[in-house]
Amino acid sequence: QVHLVESGGGLVQPGGSLRLSCTTSGLTFGSYTMGWFRQSPGKEREFVAIINWSENLTYYADSVKGRFTISRDNAKNTVYLQMNSRKPDVTPVHYCAETTGWAPRLAQDYGYWGQGTPVTASS
Repeated sequence: QVHLVESGGGLVQPGGSLRLSCTTSGLTFGSYTMGWFRQSPGKEREFVAIINWSENLTYYADSVKGRFTISRDNAKNTVYLQMNSRKPDVTPVHYCAETTGWAPRLAQDYGYWGQGTPVTASS
C-alpha cells in the first residue's frame, strides 16, 4: 500500500528557509514521479516541483525557480523540498504526491497524496 507522510512544516519568517520531507512507503516501481504541490485558501492546488525517482530529473514552477530545490534520498525513500528566500505572501499547505505518469504538472494526474504540512509565516 502506498503511503506518503510529510513533515518539516512550521513557522518561517519571510526570507527565511525551511526544508520539507516526504517519507514514502509502498513505492516499488522501477520508475515514477514525486511531486510537491501547495494550496492557499481560496485557490486550487498548484504545482511547485517534481522529481523523477530513479532518473533524478527535476522541474520547477517559474515562481520558485532559484529559491526552491527538490531532491531525494533513495536509501531513505524520502523526497525533500528545500525552500529558501520565502516571499512574504500567504503561506500555504504543502503536499507531496506520487504518480506513475510522465512527469505531469497537474494535481489531478497524481494518484497518491500525503496529508499535507502547513507553512505559516512568523513575525
